[in-house]
Amino acid sequence: MPKGFIKTQEEIELIAEGGKLLNNILRRTAELAQPGITTWRLNEFAEDEIAKIGGRPSFKNYGPKKNPFPAGLCTSINHEVVHGIPSKMNILKAGDIVGLDIGMEYKGLYTDTAVTVGVGSVRSLAQKLMDVTKKSLDAGIKQVRPGNTIGDISHAVQQTAEKAGFSVVRDLVGHGVGYAVHEEPAVPCFGKPHTGIKLQEGMVLAIEPMVCEGEYFLEYEPDGWTISTRDGGWAAHFEHTIAVTKNGCRILT
Repeated sequence: MPKGFIKTQEEIELIAEGGKLLNNILRRTAELAQPGITTWRLNEFAEDEIAKIGGRPSFKNYGPKKNPFPAGLCTSINHEVVHGIPSKMNILKAGDIVGLDIGMEYKGLYTDTAVTVGVGSVRSLAQKLMDVTKKSLDAGIKQVRPGNTIGDISHAVQQTAEKAGFSVVRDLVGHGVGYAVHEEPAVPCFGKPHTGIKLQEGMVLAIEPMVCEGEYFLEYEPDGWTISTRDGGWAAHFEHTIAVTKNGCRILT
């Protein structure tokens, strides 16, 4: 791993400062995800709140020049796994679940975090899907300590999801973060224990389980960004930015 991806303590403190602010914005955005609201309005709120604290929505205008991502918040509904584009036409209704993924540049450093929430009352399987995805994130985080490997994180995520009868995405990964939106190393949702890059103190990672109700095969929607399950099964997504410390893991978002 390039030495530059090991953050200093001062940098980690700045990332944590931005991460705490971003977590608060995401929490309040999630509270607005009620029947009748558009995903466009959720994005407007999130972008406005980021501007108020002096941050910059890092997803906005990210990607290829011909088709940059147009918003600061990803809003992925039901069978959409990640990268859903907010729209005035997407009106949330009772029973939906929506993944809210947000990134921010703050004082020159980046954080990334996501949750999936139910809109009103949801079916029991959808609630279980969200609960298990959150548990998968927690299980991955418990493996974060110097000397463990990326594979230890990935295996914990996979085992938690699959034991509950769900599948984990294979084509998308978590990642390093801090100096840019995405950095090395990749942090897959599946893997074998004791394999891959060893965790070192000062590494900052975005761990993000993406768990599917049915099969894990994916497809792109015509907008070139939204990634959905091929079989139409629902999916959930949770994410934290974390730092590897000498004592284990520090959650920064």
